Amino acid sequence: MAADLVDRKVDVIAAMAGTPPAVAAKGATSTIPIVFSGGDPVERGLVASLARPGGNLTGVSSLDLSPKRLEMLSELVPGTKSIALLVNPNNPFAESTTTNAQEAARTKGVQLHVLKASTESEIDAAFTTLAQTHVDGLIQPSDALFNSRLDQLVALASRHAVPTIYAWREYPAAGGLISYGPSLTGIWRQLGIYAGKILNGAKPADLPVQQPTIFELVVNLNTAKALGLTIPPSILGRADEVIE
Repeated sequence: MAADLVDRKVDVIAAMAGTPPAVAAKGATSTIPIVFSGGDPVERGLVASLARPGGNLTGVSSLDLSPKRLEMLSELVPGTKSIALLVNPNNPFAESTTTNAQEAARTKGVQLHVLKASTESEIDAAFTTLAQTHVDGLIQPSDALFNSRLDQLVALASRHAVPTIYAWREYPAAGGLISYGPSLTGIWRQLGIYAGKILNGAKPADLPVQQPTIFELVVNLNTAKALGLTIPPSILGRADEVIE
């Protein structure tokens, strides 16, 4: 797809939904401007630095919020002793996400179970394992596969009665329990602004890579009730949106 866009001689390529599209676009052209979202672009070699990208790419990076999500889940579920983390081993940031979550779990005195899934069937199998470990909650970080299987993941969390915290508000909007992460709308708006600047003559090398500035905490009270959970005032008071 990236090669096809280059053949079409487009003016700008928007590589969204994580690092792989940006890596593919970078591999296809060193001249057509590319705006991307997600991941650590310096670590992945997409840009020289956030302040000075230095090439034909710029965009919006992301932060690993797994430690914060673990803290919120511990706050949400009374007496939390064990939490699971679901990662896609094919995601280039799965290892760093796991390490960060493990450190946060040790600090919190919580046991962390790491489950891996890279296909639809493996997602089902992960939840079967989850039911056997009797964890108190689940952290689901952002991943292109997971985001494409949103309905499946929300349904499995409901079926197995696992309190789950997600990366995007789209999950609680679809029936998930809670989410904490950047605003997708805010990220896409920033990419649109950068694409517009580039179309007006700006160079990607001169546009610093942005970091998300808008974060959303969304809670679904209906799901909490179904799970037998009472959302503590400390979370409700910080929520940007409460779905009833």
